[in-house]
Amino acid sequence: MSHRRHLKKLLGVLAAFAVLLPASVSVAMLPAAAAVGPDLLPFTVANNTGRGDAVYLYVIGVNLSTGKLGYATAGGSFNNWPAGANPPSPAPDVAVAGPGNGGSTAIRVPRGMSGRVYFSLGRKLNFFLTPDGLVQPAPWAAGDSNRDILFDWSEFTYNDAGLWLNSSQVDMFAIPHAVSVTNGSGATKSTGTLVTNGRDNVINAMKSQPGWAGSVYTRSDGTVLRVLAPGKATDAGQLGATYLDPYITGAWNAYTSKTLTVVPFADQPATKYYGHTSGNTMTFTNGAGQQAASFNKPSSADVWGCAGNLAAPNDQVVGPISRTLCAALNRGTLGTIDTQPSTDAAAFYQNSPTNQYAKAVHANMADGKAYAFAFDDVANFESLVNDGDPRSAGISLNPFTGGGTTPPPTGGGSTSTIVSNWNGKCIDVPSANFSDGVPLQVWSCNATNAQAWTFTGGTVRTQNNKCMDVAWAATTNGAVIQIAGCSGNAAQQFVLNSAGDLVNPQANKCVDIKDWNPNDGAQLQLWDCAGSANQRWHKN
Repeated sequence: MSHRRHLKKLLGVLAAFAVLLPASVSVAMLPAAAAVGPDLLPFTVANNTGRGDAVYLYVIGVNLSTGKLGYATAGGSFNNWPAGANPPSPAPDVAVAGPGNGGSTAIRVPRGMSGRVYFSLGRKLNFFLTPDGLVQPAPWAAGDSNRDILFDWSEFTYNDAGLWLNSSQVDMFAIPHAVSVTNGSGATKSTGTLVTNGRDNVINAMKSQPGWAGSVYTRSDGTVLRVLAPGKATDAGQLGATYLDPYITGAWNAYTSKTLTVVPFADQPATKYYGHTSGNTMTFTNGAGQQAASFNKPSSADVWGCAGNLAAPNDQVVGPISRTLCAALNRGTLGTIDTQPSTDAAAFYQNSPTNQYAKAVHANMADGKAYAFAFDDVANFESLVNDGDPRSAGISLNPFTGGGTTPPPTGGGSTSTIVSNWNGKCIDVPSANFSDGVPLQVWSCNATNAQAWTFTGGTVRTQNNKCMDVAWAATTNGAVIQIAGCSGNAAQQFVLNSAGDLVNPQANKCVDIKDWNPNDGAQLQLWDCAGSANQRWHKN
C-alpha cells in the first residue's frame, strides 16, 4: 500500500473537533526487508522562510513494533505518551527548538516509526491526551486552541524497507516546505518546492474564486495562517456543503449510457473493471463478467474526504477502484475520460464546478506534485520522496514571498496568444523589442513572436524569457504593463481566470486596454477589475 494510505490507517479518525489518535493501533506492516539505513536517521530542518519567528518542532507518531503512540526526542529516542484524562489533559511539552531564519536544526528519527513532523512559527502547539489517545491540532474547528498559530506538518514512515516522506496539503496549505531524502550513493530526491510567490498565488486564487474566499484564514494581525482544503472548509462552514454535487451527478450519470474502465494497477494493465450506472448505483464487473464492486453516488463530502460512499478498504479490488474514482472526481475527469486513472495533468480541474483548492496547489508546485486530497497518489501525482537506502532526510521551510523556483517556459505550458474579447486584437511587444521596460500594447494578431506568450509558474513570459510586469511594482490604477527580466517579483504574477480577467494578485487589479482605444498600438494598464469588455481576454 502507498505511504499515504499506510499512514492514514495509522493516524486514526477525525473526531468532532480534533484528530484523535488511539493509544494502540493494529499496524498493517509492510513486507519484511533487510535493514539498510541507520537506526537513527539524520534529519535536518532548514529555515529559509525569511521570517523572524521562533520555530518549534515535534516528531510524533506510532511505534511500528508495538503499535503504541508517542513522540521522538531530538536525539531519536521514542517515548510512549502518558495516560490521558477526560476532559483531555495537556500532553507533555515535547517541542524541539527549531532553527532561526537562515539556520538549520539536526534531529534524529528512529527506525520503526510512522507519523508527522510538525513545525510551528511564533508559538508552541497545544496537544492533549484522553484515555484513548492523542488529540492533535485541528485549526478548522472554531474551538481549537491552535487556530491562531502558524503551523504545518510533513508525514513520514521509516522502517526496514526505507523512508517515505511527503509534504501534505490534504487538510490545509500553510507553510511552504519541501522534503528530501539522500541515499547511500549520495543522490538526493526532493519535492514540495513552490514556484516563485507560490504561497501568495494559492491564497489569491482562493480569494478570487466565488464561494472559496472563506477557506483563507487570516489572524487578527493580518497574517494569513492557512488555506483550508475543501473538506475542512466545508466542516468550518466556509464552503457550501453541496458545492461539487452538480458535477458529481453529471459524471455519475454519464455511465448510464457508456462504460467506465478502471485499470487500478499501473503494473497490472490486464486487471480491469467495468462500471455502469443504474439509478444512483455504479456497479463494476471484472473481465469474466462477475460483479466486483458497487458504489452509491457520493456526496461532495465523500469526494473531498475519499470517504463515506467512496470509503476504500485495504483490499485488492474495492479499495483500488474506490481510490481511482475519488481521484477522478477530485480532478474532474470522471464522465469525460472513460479509462481511469487519467495521467494527463492538462485535463485535470477543467470541469465546473471543480476542486479549486487542488487546482491552485498543484499549479504552484515547481514539479506539479502535491498531496491536495487523500488519494492524490493515484497515478503518482503526490509530493512524496521514497528511498530504500536512506542515509539522511530533510525539510526545508521555504520563503513565504518570493524565492521558490520558477519553471522554464518549456516545462510550464504551451505557447499562446492573448486575445482581447472586445476587439480581437492580441497583446503585443511593440516592434518585437524585448528590452526591459518596453510597454505592452494590443495589435492585430499576426502570429509573430511578439505575440507569443507562455503561462508558467504564475508568470506570463515572452519567448525570450522576459516576464509581463507591472512597472515599478505599482498597485495603483493606470500603472503601465510592460516586460522585464523575470525576477520573482509579485509584480510579475498574473492569473487569467475563468471569467477572462487577467489579474495581478498583488494589486488585485486587471490588465486593461487604456481609454477603450480600439486601434493598433493601444496601451495596456493596470485598473480596478470591472468586468468590462476592455478587460476580458482569452488564450488562442
